[in-house]
Amino acid sequence: MSWFKGLKYLVAAASALAPLALVVPVFAMSGGCGGECASCHSITLQEAGSLLKGIGVVKDVKPAEVRGLYEVTFEQQGNSGVAYVDYSKKYIIAGQAFDIASRQPVGANAPAAKQQERLDPKTLSSNDALVMGNPKGKKKLFVFTDPECPYCAKAHGELKKLAALEPDLAIYIKLFPLKMHPNAYDKSRVILAAKSLELLENSFAGKALPAATEATPKKPVDETIRFAAAAGINSTPTLVLPDGRVLPGFKDAATMQKLLTGTN
Repeated sequence: MSWFKGLKYLVAAASALAPLALVVPVFAMSGGCGGECASCHSITLQEAGSLLKGIGVVKDVKPAEVRGLYEVTFEQQGNSGVAYVDYSKKYIIAGQAFDIASRQPVGANAPAAKQQERLDPKTLSSNDALVMGNPKGKKKLFVFTDPECPYCAKAHGELKKLAALEPDLAIYIKLFPLKMHPNAYDKSRVILAAKSLELLENSFAGKALPAATEATPKKPVDETIRFAAAAGINSTPTLVLPDGRVLPGFKDAATMQKLLTGTN
């Protein structure tokens, strides 16, 4: 049995036994850490790829919500999956991790939140966003964008027109890479690290970007992904208007201007 087939078997078995996962405690560590796990334990993308090279191509690795485990996202033949590796890097766990109190999956297997129709504007951070228009503008428009999304590329041109029409508008572009675009995550990291609208526009134009490295920060992109997941934002482009209304999908400049002025 191959590694990947074996893993799929374990996933199926874990799914069948999911009810037990709600009541049987699993201890990932015999001792435990009192502080930040990352200060003692770490794993690189390359290291995870080497450990799991028989399973598939590792696309991401990060600390799991269950202390003592890394959550690994991998792909093989166009299919994606999630597994867990313990801090000793000797064991792999297939299946879902559940929160006992809510009885809901956690991590990458967590169910998607329902998209909210309106958000509290105060919960939206302009940190780790690209700024278009007037940085000191009193009106604030947030746009969730994927650097490989063709609709986002089209919307970007309309946002430029909108910025010219609305001189008191600050447009904050939050880079939100979708899983369907395998290179979008690293491109988002590179673009945000450089704080460069030009790099974003190069990506939309199909031009090559500098390669992401281990030193290219992940946290700014990960925080946007987490925020979007909690708000139920799952497509790009998605607008969040100054009054908090959440509007997915492409809008031209004229329509966006009407939405900003409350005439649409």
